[in-house]
Amino acid sequence: MSKMASERTGQPDISENLGMDWGLLRSCVGTSVRLLRNELTNRIIDAYAPFMLRSGALSTMVLIKANPGCSQAELAREVAMDDSAMVAIIDELEERGLAVRSRSATDRRRNSLALTPEGETLMGEMIACAMRVEKPIRDAMSEEELATLIALLRRAYAAVTDGPR
Repeated sequence: MSKMASERTGQPDISENLGMDWGLLRSCVGTSVRLLRNELTNRIIDAYAPFMLRSGALSTMVLIKANPGCSQAELAREVAMDDSAMVAIIDELEERGLAVRSRSATDRRRNSLALTPEGETLMGEMIACAMRVEKPIRDAMSEEELATLIALLRRAYAAVTDGPR
């Protein structure tokens, strides 16, 4: 969007903050999401390195805590992850004493998952790291803008996956 168009619409030209003119991609959702995702991913990898857990462990722990008794298959589906990758995360959490599997009382074919007290403590430490990584974003927006951004991202995700997650 040119400066004149920007002034006319009241919308900022996002390429102003990117260094180069992104041409036809300046209004593409995927480009903006990818740039943000790449930067956040790099920062998260660095922040989580001391915990020595594989990628996806924090999301898994948070979902287990928020959904007591959930199964590995439910977790994998929710985070759009391959079942075998989720099994590897759960195996690692269990080996480290951060989560436990137990047979479901209602369905013997299913494992129910729970965090241990150690898992809950570590999850809290990792959440604190995540909040530090996101701080520049949170500082740049009001609470209302941040809530809107999250709602819009979730709606966009639901639109491309044919359902809410």
